Amino acid sequence: MTTEPAPSALPRFPRDFVWGVSTSAAQIEGAVAEDGRGRSAWDVFAAEAGRIKDGSDPRVATGHYHRYREDVGLLKELGVGAYRFSVAWPRVVPDGSGAVNKAGLDFYDRLVDALLAAGVAPVPTLFHWDTPQALEEGGGWLVRDTAERFAAYADVVAERLGDRVERWITLNEPAELTLLGYGLGQHAPGRQLLFEALPAAHHQLLGHGLAVQALRARGATSIGIANSHGPTWTASASEADTAAADLYDLLLNRLFAEPVLLGRYPDEELAALLPGPVAEDLRVISQPLDWYGINYYQPTLVGAPGAEGTGTGTADFGGIQLPPELPFAPQEIEGYPRTDFGWPVVPEALTELLVSFQERYGDRLPPVVITENGCSYEGVEDAERIAFLDGHLRALHTAMAAGVEVRGYFVWSLMDNFEWAEGYARRFGLVHVDYETLERTPKASFRWLRDALREQARG
Repeated sequence: MTTEPAPSALPRFPRDFVWGVSTSAAQIEGAVAEDGRGRSAWDVFAAEAGRIKDGSDPRVATGHYHRYREDVGLLKELGVGAYRFSVAWPRVVPDGSGAVNKAGLDFYDRLVDALLAAGVAPVPTLFHWDTPQALEEGGGWLVRDTAERFAAYADVVAERLGDRVERWITLNEPAELTLLGYGLGQHAPGRQLLFEALPAAHHQLLGHGLAVQALRARGATSIGIANSHGPTWTASASEADTAAADLYDLLLNRLFAEPVLLGRYPDEELAALLPGPVAEDLRVISQPLDWYGINYYQPTLVGAPGAEGTGTGTADFGGIQLPPELPFAPQEIEGYPRTDFGWPVVPEALTELLVSFQERYGDRLPPVVITENGCSYEGVEDAERIAFLDGHLRALHTAMAAGVEVRGYFVWSLMDNFEWAEGYARRFGLVHVDYETLERTPKASFRWLRDALREQARG
C-alpha cells in the first residue's frame, strides 16, 4: 500500500481560495447522437482512420451524460467548492447557429441544479474545442462568422443558466486549437496550415471578447478565460536559440495573453497578418476580465531547428513533436521526473510563470485562477500524482507569497477521460474509469486531496 503524504504538510491557503476540478464535455459526456445533439469537429475527426492513436473515439467517453449524478456525488465526497465543466456547443445549438436544442439546455440545467444541491459552484466553459461541424464546414475559426455565432450561443447559455452560475469561462486554450487543429493537423479539424492558421487565433480571441459582452449583458460579474501558458526556456545563449525561443514564446504565450490583457498584439508584423479590422477587434478582445485563467503543465526548452539536441523534443501542449520546417524546435528537458505522458514535472516553473506574468503585466493582470494543472499516471495507488499535486500547490503558494494574487486552483481532471488524439491511453483523473463498465474508482490522489481540503477548511 502506498503511503500518502499527510495533507497537513501543505501550506495554508486563504479561506476564500477556490478549490476545484476540471473536465470537458467532449472528453467525458459521450451520448454524441442523443437528444438532438449535433456533430462536432471532434466527432468527425475521430471517425477518420488513423486520427486517434488507439483507434478509439468519444462516442461513449465516460458516460457522464447519463451518469452525471454519480459524478456530482464524487465531487461532493472530494470536498471541492467548484466544478469546471464545459458546455457542448453542438448539444445546445446543433448547427452552431439557428435552432436551439431545448434537450441540450435541459441537461446543463439539471447538472447545474445537482451541483448547487451538492454545495459545488458550477463554472461552465463555453467552448472547449468542440466546434459544431456545420460551422467547421464553413471555415470554422478561420472565418469571422464563427466568432459572431459563438457570441450568440453564449447568450443562449447565459439566458438559461445565468440565474444560478456566478463564474464563467469563455474559451479553453485557443493556442492549442490554433496550432494543433489548424496549424499541424494533429487535432480536430485536422488542417495543416502552419502560419496560415493565425486567423483562427484572432477569431477565437474575437469570439472571446464578443462572448464577454454577451455575458455582461446578461448580468455576469465573474468572467475569465482559460489560456495555456508555460515558461519558455532558451536552449543556449546563442543568437539563433534566443531568437527561436523568443518566437515560440510570442506565439504560444504572448499572442494569446496580450490582446486580452493589453489590447494589442505583441508584434506589429504579426498583427499585420491577421484578418479584419484588427485595431477595432482588439477593443472587443480586451474587454475587462474579473480574473485570468491559466492552464499550466510544464515549461518548454526551445532552440533553433537543426541545433544539437533538437528534433526529438515535444512542446507543452500534449506530447506533440513539431515539424522541422518551423523556425523553432522544442528540446527534451533533462534532470526531472516524468509523467507517463513523458512530460517533465517542474513545479517551480509554475512559480516562475506566475511571477513573470505579474512582472510583465503589472496592474493589467487581473487576479489569477489556475484553471488546469494535472498529470497522466497509470494505477489507482497513484503516489506520483500525489507528489505532483503536492509540489505544484507548494509552488503556487510560493508565487502567492511573492505577491501574485491567485484566487483558485482546479485539478485536471476529476476522472480519466478521452485524451484527444491519444484516445484513452492517458489517465489524468483523480478517479479511475473502467472504460468497459464505466465504473468509477477514486484513486489514492482523490483521497489525498479530499483530506487536504478538509485540513484547509479547518483553518
